Amino acid sequence: MDAKNIKKTVIDKDLVEKLERVAYILKTVAHPSRLGIIYLLEQHPRLSVSEMCEMLGTEQSLTSHHLQNMRLKGLLKVKREGRSMMYSLKEKDISMIIECLENCGCNM
Repeated sequence: MDAKNIKKTVIDKDLVEKLERVAYILKTVAHPSRLGIIYLLEQHPRLSVSEMCEMLGTEQSLTSHHLQNMRLKGLLKVKREGRSMMYSLKEKDISMIIECLENCGCNM
């Protein structure tokens, strides 16, 4: 194909914003522990740090670090219940993106 026959593809502003959002989410969850947290919160809408640590088999300090990072980036929400902090997914887009990756057949 020569240069004269190549069609120019223009990506509109809405698509650019959507792609930037997807990239932001992927960068934020690009760690096995964070993906594990997302998976758990899909199965159990609200969990405490200690519940997640038990289910993931991880240390509380590391899990808390990941949760704080994901919360600060707007992917999780947290609510205090007594002495516990209960985490839940703020963005349902996360689940849809991960589901697309799981179903793409890209040798995952």
